[in-house]
Amino acid sequence: MHDLVSIITPSYNSSKFISQTIESVLSQTYQEWEMIIVDDASPDNANEIIVKYIKKDSRIKLAKLEKNSGPAVARNRATEEAKGKYIAFLDSDDIWLPNKLEKQIKFMNHNKLAVTYCSYKTIDESGGLINTRIVKNHITYQDMLKSNHIGNLTGIYDCKKLGKYYMDNIGHEDYTLWLKIMKDVKYTKGIAEPLAKYRILDNSISTNKIKALQWQWYIYQNIVGLDIFRSAYYFIWYAYYALKKRSK
Repeated sequence: MHDLVSIITPSYNSSKFISQTIESVLSQTYQEWEMIIVDDASPDNANEIIVKYIKKDSRIKLAKLEKNSGPAVARNRATEEAKGKYIAFLDSDDIWLPNKLEKQIKFMNHNKLAVTYCSYKTIDESGGLINTRIVKNHITYQDMLKSNHIGNLTGIYDCKKLGKYYMDNIGHEDYTLWLKIMKDVKYTKGIAEPLAKYRILDNSISTNKIKALQWQWYIYQNIVGLDIFRSAYYFIWYAYYALKKRSK
């Protein structure tokens, strides 16, 4: 009997890609999972698509927020309802490769890790390959302060060991979540093989470089609580890694 993985998926205007996302979960070689999709008061017809899948597979669940509240609130709602030993994240426009869960859970168990991550490919809106982001084979909390080395669609943590973590309702909410986890864990390992596909949308926050830099400075000062000198030190590292990602 495998341990249950709870897959957290916020949904807002996701009708264009949600079928591909769900299909990538259904195709997993590791089958002990539940997928909790949270509708963030979306105006499109994504829920109709999701309900069709729920009728076919009861492991898929749909929760609804009464008003549009953003991805952090949606993910937190799903985390509250999660019953799994492991919590994993998959946004409604991203895709997992079929062996993603199996390889990561085996890797976690073999190395006795409470959190892990993997490399991933970036794709455009039509699914075309942009680049491949190869992760460091191990990271520390200090590494995470320099850059977000855990792509949210690749991260898995063991909430039986660590408890549940919730996202801050701010920009870069996934980054601050993994920062909190890594502050407690101190050190962990990742898988160099790309096991997921991250879709970069034209209007995504990751494409708005100025806004991303502003949020990063805010996180150092107000979430992590670094003084101005340490903030500046890690901010320079963050800018370096950001440029490095763009140049690949």
